[in-house]
Amino acid sequence: MADSQLFEETFNITSLNNQKYDRVSRISGTSTDNTTSMTLDINHELYPITVGENVQMVLASTLNLDGTKNDKGWRELGRHGESTLADMYDYVCHGKVYRFEEGDGDAIKVYCSFGGLLLYIEGPYKKLTPLRIDYVYMLLKK
Repeated sequence: MADSQLFEETFNITSLNNQKYDRVSRISGTSTDNTTSMTLDINHELYPITVGENVQMVLASTLNLDGTKNDKGWRELGRHGESTLADMYDYVCHGKVYRFEEGDGDAIKVYCSFGGLLLYIEGPYKKLTPLRIDYVYMLLKK
C-alpha cells in the first residue's frame, strides 16, 4: 500500500474562504510540523470543513491497495467487491499535476487541478519530489 502513496501529511486548517462560489471553499492549512503549507479548493457541500480542524491528506498514484496501476477507469474500482484506498477516506478526487516551481532554499511548490478545483502545496523538496508525475488521486479524512 505504501508504494502508491506519494505524499501524506496532516494539515491544520487555518483559513476558509467561501465567498466567491456557491459550493466551493478555498481552505488553507499548515502541516503539524510547520514544514508544509497548502491551499485547496474543496466542495464544501460534499465535505464540510471548518477552521481549526485537522485533515489528513494523501496523494497517491493509484487506488489499488497493492500499488498496481489501474487497469480500468477509476470509477470502476471497488464496484466488484474489492477494497481500495478510497474506502479509507471521506473525500477523493482524481487530477493532474500541472506545474512545479522552485521555492526558497530547499522548498518547492506543486500545483494540481482536480477538475478545476486547485491544490497548491509548498514544502521541502524531499517531501514533494515524488509528485513529479502526471496524474494523482487526492484523498482526505478528518
